[in-house]
Amino acid sequence: MAKVKITQVVSAIKKTENQKRVLASLGLGKINSTVEQELTPSIKGMLNKVNHLVVVSE
Repeated sequence: MAKVKITQVVSAIKKTENQKRVLASLGLGKINSTVEQELTPSIKGMLNKVNHLVVVSE
């Protein structure tokens, strides 16, 4: 599987509890925090839920 860099660019304040939990499970929590994850189907699903809060680069 390919690795991707995920960077949070928008705050989670005033977002739904589900979106906050998805960010936490990805390893994000603050603006400009970056993690590197394997691009699995479950990670793709999480990214679809919070695509307006993060930037994904390969």
